[in-house]
Formats: sequence, C-alpha cells, structure tokens
Amino acid sequence: MATVLMIDDSRTSRKILRATLERGGHTIVGEAGNGEEGYLKFKELNPDIVTMDITMPVMDGIEALTLIKKAKEDAKVIMITAAGQKEKMVEALKRGAEEFITKPFDEAEVLATVSRVAQK
Repeated sequence: MATVLMIDDSRTSRKILRATLERGGHTIVGEAGNGEEGYLKFKELNPDIVTMDITMPVMDGIEALTLIKKAKEDAKVIMITAAGQKEKMVEALKRGAEEFITKPFDEAEVLATVSRVAQK
C-alpha cells in the first residue's frame, strides 16, 4: 500500500479522503491546506503519492505540482478537481499529473485510481 500526502484547503475533503484511503489500506503521512505548505511537506515526507486540489489559497495546485515535479521528476501526483475545471485539468496533465479524481468523491474510483498510480 502507498504512503499519501493530501493537499487540499478543504478540511472536510481531507477528512473524507483520509477515511477512504485508510479503509483501502493506505497510510496518510501528512496533510496540507495550500500548495506552498504541501510542497514543503512533500520535500520533508517524500510520500509515494500526493493527492492535490487544484484551487487553493496562497499557491494553487498547478503551481505546487510544478514545484514538486522539479524537486522529484518521478513524483506521483493525483489532482483533485471539481466539475468544470477542464482547462486546469489539461494544464496539470501537461505538467506531469498522473491522474484525476473528481469531487464529490466516489470511494471505488478513489481507491482504484490510487492503486493504479501506486503500481506505475
């Protein structure tokens, strides 16, 4: 199972995602409420996978993704998006995101996506 860093400004989203991932056997090694904090925690914790919201204060997910990929080219980042963020999803893929999970979370989809990315 994978170690996961969750980066999302929504405490509720992090809580739901944590419960889902832990039920799936994954270990949450850290949480962050914005991209800047998430990037610093990524460097400190070196998780197997990062789940990251796109829209956040201080530094958005696209900027944080760019910094994470510069720090570790093979970092595995799964972006979390709300409906209607197609342009930002495309931009994140160009910058190296592995996959996407959409809100509201579907437990089976979340676990399948994380497992798929962990095996890459």
